[in-house]
Amino acid sequence: MSDGFRRQSGEFRVGDRVQLTGPKGNLNTVTLEAGGTFHSHRGVLSHDAIIGQPDASVVESTNGVEYLAMRPLLTDFVMSMPRGAAIIYPKDAAQILGQADIFPGATVVEAGVGSGALSLWLLRAIGPTGTLHSFERRDEFSDVAKANVTAFLGAEPANWTVTVGDLQEAMPATVPDGSVDRIVLDMLAPWECLDECADALTPGGVLICYIATVTQLSRVAEAIRETGAFTDPEPSETMVRTWHVEGLAVRPDHRMIGHTGFLMTARRLAPGAVLPALKRRASKSDFSDEDVEAWTPGALGERTSSAKRLRKTAREAQAAARAATGSTTTDQ
Repeated sequence: MSDGFRRQSGEFRVGDRVQLTGPKGNLNTVTLEAGGTFHSHRGVLSHDAIIGQPDASVVESTNGVEYLAMRPLLTDFVMSMPRGAAIIYPKDAAQILGQADIFPGATVVEAGVGSGALSLWLLRAIGPTGTLHSFERRDEFSDVAKANVTAFLGAEPANWTVTVGDLQEAMPATVPDGSVDRIVLDMLAPWECLDECADALTPGGVLICYIATVTQLSRVAEAIRETGAFTDPEPSETMVRTWHVEGLAVRPDHRMIGHTGFLMTARRLAPGAVLPALKRRASKSDFSDEDVEAWTPGALGERTSSAKRLRKTAREAQAAARAATGSTTTDQ
C-alpha cells in the first residue's frame, strides 16, 4: 500500500479497513490489527476471526451475533470521513468523472480540495500514471484532505500535490501553460480565475465547475462566454431517487438526494479560434452591481467552520491516517 493505491479485493489482511454491518443494519468501520477486538453491547468480535477471510464474509461475536464484514466502498468512506468542509456527493462526483471525461494518465487540476472526497475519486480515475494538482486556500482544509486520502489509500499518493494558496497565483507557478487536460473548480467565485484556467488547459481540454446557486450559475456561464476561449457552457444538475422494492410493495423511497449543486462544463478552444455564433433568442445577460452583491458569501449564506472545529476535524482525520499506515507520529 506504499504507492497510495489500496488493495480493493482478496482476503482480509492486517491494516485493511473493514465495514461491519450488524443485525439492524448499523455500520461500524475498523482497521484490522493482529489480536485486535471490536467491542459492542452485542459482544466482542476478534479481528483474528476476520483476518484471512474473503471479502463479504459473515463472522460471529462472542454472543453469537452475526456481522457482515466487507471492505468499504469509496462511497461509504467519503460519506463517513471527517469533514472540514462540505463534500461533493458521490452522485455529483460520478457526473464530474463522466462529463469531464477524466481518463487514466490525465493531468488534472482541482480547486478547492475541501475535505478530499473529490480528490479520492479523481485519483482513482487518473490511476498511477496520471497527475492531480489540488489547490486550497486554507491550511486546515488541506490538512484534513491529506489525512482523509491517506486514511483510505494507506499512503499519500506520489502523483498528488496539494498547494495552499490562491488559484490565480498558485496555478501559473505550478503547472506550465497548455499542460492540463482537465480542470475541476469547486469554489465560490470560479469566474475570477477563468483566464488562468484558459492558459493552463490544453486545446480541447475540459473545464467543469461545481456551483451551488442559480445566481452563481448565471454569472459563471456569462463569464465563460465573455472569455472567448471556451465552447458554449453546458449546465446540468443530477438528482437520485432510490426505490423500496419488497415483494409487491414497490414504491419510491420517501427520501431522495435532491439538489446538491449544479455542474457546468466547457471545452478550451484552440488559440486564435473563434466559436461560431449560435442562433438563439435574445436574453438578459447583463447584470448590475446589485446583482453582483447578491452573489457574495454573506448573501449566499455560505457556512464557514470555526478554527476550533477545523482543528478537531484535522485531528480525527489524522488519527484515521495513522491507523491506516501504522504510524505513531502526529504529523501527516
